[in-house]
Amino acid sequence: MEFSEHIKTANVEDVELRQPLHPPSRGTLCITGHHLLFSDREEGSSRQVLLLLRNIDAIEKSVENLLGYTGFFSNAGHSERMSGSSGTITIKCKDLRVLQLDIPGMEQCLNIAHSIETLSCLDNVSEMYPFFYRPTDLNLQNHRGLSAMETYYGQTKELVIMRSSQPLTGANRKRCKEDELLLQAVIDGSDKGYIIDTRSSQQVQQARMMGGGFESKSCYDGWKRLHRQMEKGKALQESLIKLVEACRDESHNMDRWLSKLENSKWLSHVQTALSTAGLLAECVERDGHSALVHGSEGTDCSLLISTLAQLIMDPCCRTLEGFLGLLEREWVEAGHPFQQRCAHSAYSHARLQQESPVFLLLLDCVWQLWRQFPLALGFSEALLLRLATEVYASDYGTFLCNSDQERSALGVKEKTYCLFQALLRPTERDIYSNPLYEPTELAIWPSVHPQSLQLWKSFFLRWTPQTRHLEEVQEEIRNMVIEWGKLALN
Repeated sequence: MEFSEHIKTANVEDVELRQPLHPPSRGTLCITGHHLLFSDREEGSSRQVLLLLRNIDAIEKSVENLLGYTGFFSNAGHSERMSGSSGTITIKCKDLRVLQLDIPGMEQCLNIAHSIETLSCLDNVSEMYPFFYRPTDLNLQNHRGLSAMETYYGQTKELVIMRSSQPLTGANRKRCKEDELLLQAVIDGSDKGYIIDTRSSQQVQQARMMGGGFESKSCYDGWKRLHRQMEKGKALQESLIKLVEACRDESHNMDRWLSKLENSKWLSHVQTALSTAGLLAECVERDGHSALVHGSEGTDCSLLISTLAQLIMDPCCRTLEGFLGLLEREWVEAGHPFQQRCAHSAYSHARLQQESPVFLLLLDCVWQLWRQFPLALGFSEALLLRLATEVYASDYGTFLCNSDQERSALGVKEKTYCLFQALLRPTERDIYSNPLYEPTELAIWPSVHPQSLQLWKSFFLRWTPQTRHLEEVQEEIRNMVIEWGKLALN
């Protein structure tokens, strides 16, 4: 189906745009198969707003009759409003922006709204924008991966971190000799290994009745199982929704704000993730034993925990290229279902069962590490913000589909550009590198006390004036540090 079939009205003049951190502006609104384009037509202004339709999480529309209203602009360059109605479209984006479009004419407003609703929710991956995006400074033939397929292997102590889904033992306690031999080979010559299960003991017992289960002590001799329950799926999605609602509360009542923040439980999820990752790192780094981490499917919490543990232990994962390679290995190649998990953000009224902001939780946890150890990570907060946006709506094909198998079937690597490769270009590298970075071979152990964890303001409050001023100050400090570094080299 052609995109044009979904576009009933392609251009509308005399539209007023209201968006965060900018004064209202009036101009022309255009809609294409993948973008909304607003061009400011005010005299002396050439400002444009380009919004990827995939970034739209929800829209709300309202129309009103303006009886007796005969016109607005009649001078050259503006079409005269002769209809007796107008409409307003409120666009809520996955990057948490909220835009408002005031459109002359009820029919035009409804046509634009219908086109946005349809084009922003296309399910066919091959129709999405990454397959049409063609930047001039990237090579489509460069498919070099940033990482090897193995999971973590500690060179000095010859220890490993493994990930898996749950063993399918079922109520009859079925066995798999190959699994047993593999895990025994891992700890051969050692006294034990650790299995960290991201489910509670009760959840594990329930899983057995559905065909799943856990490793029996009698069959996996030498392995000690630890349970650390982590929320995922609907619970995590509801937590994000409540947090964003709290951040949009304009009552300016501190008690109400703190109550909403606590009730969202988002920071509790951050605390649990960092605590569990710290436990995994302790098992390997301090106790000197290999570890296996799993939950039920092995595509969510196990990836979260293994990624954070490697950041804690391995200095190679803390460089810009090392971190992007870590994400490629642990999330993209390991089969995190990005298309299902990131179908919507916090505003959509459609609640799909598979939605869950696990990757956003990872980025928040990494930000907590970045804030607690500002010299130990080679990348900047700007990189985390960029990734938090790209995972929901992107020009690149990196986060398309739900598995590497699906990406291969659709030719994603051959037909779309890689985000991680783009971020490593010299111009981008300067933006996303940490100028204060001082490499250390030591592990970085995060504090998980409640007073040590903070709301990621630059993301959740990114469209408020206060946060924008903070970003400007941080950018100025960054530029000063870079200049000092250049002077020191000279």
